[in-house]
Amino acid sequence: MRSRPAKPLVSLGASLVLVASLAACDGQDPDGDEERTAESTAATSTPTVPPTPSEELGLAEGWGPTGAELDRAARIVGRMKLPDLAGQVIVADWQGTDAPVRMVRDLHLGGVIAFSANVASAEQVRAVNRALTRQVPRKWPLFLGVDQEGGVVERLRGAATRFPTFMSTGAAGDARLTQESYAAGAAELRGLGFTVDFAPDADVTSGPGDPTIGSRSASSRPGVVAEHVVAAATGFSTAGVLPVIKHFPGHGSVPADSHLTLPVQGRTKAQLEASDLVPFARGIEAGLPAVMVGHLDVRAVDPRVPSSLSRKVVTGLLRDELGFAGLVVTDSLEMAAVTRGRDPGRTAVQALRAGSDVLLMPPSPAVARSALVRAVRGGTLPRRRLEQAAARQIALLTHLAPSGQQPSSAPGSAAAASRRLSAAAVTVTDGACSGRLVGDVVHAYGDPSAVGAFTPAAQAAGITVLARRSPPADLTSAKPRPDRRKKERKRAYQRRVRAWAKAEARRERRLDAWHAGEDARLAAGTQIGFTGYRDAPVDGQVAVATDSPWVLGRVAAPTRIATYGDTPAAMQVLVEVLTGQAPAPGRLPVDVPGVARPGC
Repeated sequence: MRSRPAKPLVSLGASLVLVASLAACDGQDPDGDEERTAESTAATSTPTVPPTPSEELGLAEGWGPTGAELDRAARIVGRMKLPDLAGQVIVADWQGTDAPVRMVRDLHLGGVIAFSANVASAEQVRAVNRALTRQVPRKWPLFLGVDQEGGVVERLRGAATRFPTFMSTGAAGDARLTQESYAAGAAELRGLGFTVDFAPDADVTSGPGDPTIGSRSASSRPGVVAEHVVAAATGFSTAGVLPVIKHFPGHGSVPADSHLTLPVQGRTKAQLEASDLVPFARGIEAGLPAVMVGHLDVRAVDPRVPSSLSRKVVTGLLRDELGFAGLVVTDSLEMAAVTRGRDPGRTAVQALRAGSDVLLMPPSPAVARSALVRAVRGGTLPRRRLEQAAARQIALLTHLAPSGQQPSSAPGSAAAASRRLSAAAVTVTDGACSGRLVGDVVHAYGDPSAVGAFTPAAQAAGITVLARRSPPADLTSAKPRPDRRKKERKRAYQRRVRAWAKAEARRERRLDAWHAGEDARLAAGTQIGFTGYRDAPVDGQVAVATDSPWVLGRVAAPTRIATYGDTPAAMQVLVEVLTGQAPAPGRLPVDVPGVARPGC
């Protein structure tokens, strides 16, 4: 693919200085002699207009920060001590629910990322981010990130509004709704103190053989994914939260999980350009500010080298060919794809040399920081590369800092937006498209999370929800067998054994009768089977897929519905469809063999 044309500079002399600086930092020889480059530039031309601080670092506008913000960031990093500069490019995870102030302050980290284990409540999360902001002295915002995609990846459950999977945007097919929905969710994140969300996924899912992405992708159609990635990311940005699109160059078409191994991407360059790279290219054209690079073995570009550590992928493909000038973040450096058989310090250095700007979750932030310092002092990593990386991060976070025009919302305020998205996405692939689909009594079974959310929604609509009960205790606790070790006469012992056997047989018959009655009770209602993330398919009169919809092609239920989420709002919408009170306007954003139609 052709890269975007570079923005013209103020003079030929300034252009030559920029070319020289890029050669020193991003050229074929990342450890080249900067003095030799400077001498060559001076001999070629004397600039009529001195380059700005950001131009000297090879930074350009067009992806978010203004020239003034880039210049300020360049001046800041130029004054940093080397250990602080090395810490600035690291974003770490931490243990517990207390603010990791000391770790961030002592290592001068760029920031931290929160996970479910760090979350107890909305107020606790807000207090953590407030403490970090107030107690870590900086003249620029901290990188306070979270992995909050919606669907199966939600780290703030119980602290923020739950959203359906990103695939719901592809099913709804309304880019404006996508932008509004993700702006509302981001406003909650901003209210909790977060500055970064590692979303949305720009991966194009390849179908059921995709074990990692699935419903995290908007669609299996590159154009659809691109449209909703741009819309969702724009929504994040309008609320002052940095969106990081992921996982470049595309994780949806590999048959392995990079958390567990290094997946092999066997597609040709032409195939990648026609599919996996499309959403990233469109995002770059739209000016999206940040990209996460995944851990993939891209055989067509740099065989057997993880893409996150590959200069050919990060600098060659992403920056040079696609023209991306923004912030590059590695995927978690704790994942097996880059930890197995690799020294973590060398991995950190290799990621920076490849062209990444933020090292996400190195196994030891202190080890990564020390390795970067040693590499600069040893001449294997130019300080200039560190300054460039840190300046991009600082400028971007400054650019997105809260202003009076950016909303900040309380937890739960995005509930209506989540409901609107689910209502537009719900899809009926088999069965009637209108009218009541269930009776007044239903038996809901299958995925416990979905059943737990569906039950109160159905009951609120006047539906009786039957659940399988446990047998009475006197039927499940078997009577003790006779003590055969006790010495007694043979005849008496045999009488006791026969009596015990008769009692046991009567208990078994009563238990069988109880189960038969229970089955009859449950069969009296409409049977609704729910299947969620990686759960076995279920049948019944109605089958509901609350995650990826591919399971609907493998069931025999006459009515099949995809909700793309098991949130309370998604279950309320489902009840309205089942009772004929609302339509199901969504259409499958992926191909599902075995269903009657892609939607009503």
